[in-house]
Amino acid sequence: MALTLTRTIKVLIVDDSAIVRKILTEQLGRDSGIEVVGTAPDPYVAREKIVALNPDVITLDVEMPRMDGITFLRKLMQHRPIPVIVLSSLAAKGSKVALEALAAGAVEVVCKPGTSYSVHETCAALVEKIKTASRAQVEKLVTPEQGGAAGPSRLAMAETTNKVFAIGSSTGGVQALMEVLTAFPANAPGTLVVQHMPANFTQSFAERLNDNCAMTVVEAKDGDRVVPGKVLLAPGGYHMLLRRSGANYYVTVKDGPMVCLQKPSVEVMFNSVAKYAGGNAVGAILTGMGKDGALGLKNMRDNGARTIAQDEKSCVVFGMPKEAIEQGAAEKIMPLKQIAKGMIDLVQAG
Repeated sequence: MALTLTRTIKVLIVDDSAIVRKILTEQLGRDSGIEVVGTAPDPYVAREKIVALNPDVITLDVEMPRMDGITFLRKLMQHRPIPVIVLSSLAAKGSKVALEALAAGAVEVVCKPGTSYSVHETCAALVEKIKTASRAQVEKLVTPEQGGAAGPSRLAMAETTNKVFAIGSSTGGVQALMEVLTAFPANAPGTLVVQHMPANFTQSFAERLNDNCAMTVVEAKDGDRVVPGKVLLAPGGYHMLLRRSGANYYVTVKDGPMVCLQKPSVEVMFNSVAKYAGGNAVGAILTGMGKDGALGLKNMRDNGARTIAQDEKSCVVFGMPKEAIEQGAAEKIMPLKQIAKGMIDLVQAG
């Protein structure tokens, strides 16, 4: 009888966690039909290793530095299709991330070890999924620019572990922000705040808030990370915008023309949150004169964010919230004393 040679499946593990890379390498390597040929901490290293190692299957995390897994998956499927299994704590069956990964070309989506399932059970299932994936016929992902019917490209991920709070205020905002921010717990989502205030006031205001809040409050600097437990206050005379690198959020602080007669402008900040955080954000517009932030909050809501406007009775000036409400930007209208809890409740509701 002739012998049948079984080809070993070459696997590349892409995950920013050294512990996860180590566990997967050990567990998958126990199967004689699988060889872990390499690991990568982010998509940029992964790109080089794909060229050098030519893997048959890739396991891919979603939340990584420099580039998130879904963006990398789309690029990979456009230029060099390889069977990919997305392995993420965000990828519970039926979740937005799972659906987005499958739409981007993933063969399978699996929850990370130590989340919904034990390490042993997950890795045992992963072995079988890798063997199945190695036989999959993957095709190039056609983008809208190439004539496909897929939706427009997005700069916001469908879901991130860390969420973003964005708050804008003007006249009466000093007292209103003190009310809201002091009610946030120490581990509340990273919070961006724009308060109309001259340049020489924002540093001292940030220090005053910091003395009274469970969260750390600082005047924002260009490149500051947006992380849980930290409030970034836009410096007077500069715009503050949210940006994203992989799954990490940070801010840019820059000069520029006034927007809605303001610098910093709530409108500028809200629009950047809509673009880069989307449904991972909760926005609130507080007391203030004028209309700065109204259309930006509407943009946030249109991009999946949850939104709140302060009610007329508790406002010092019912200008900005009124304009936002009239634009359909506010999902909820709340008195000032309920806004902190309202934001927390919305982010917990998803």
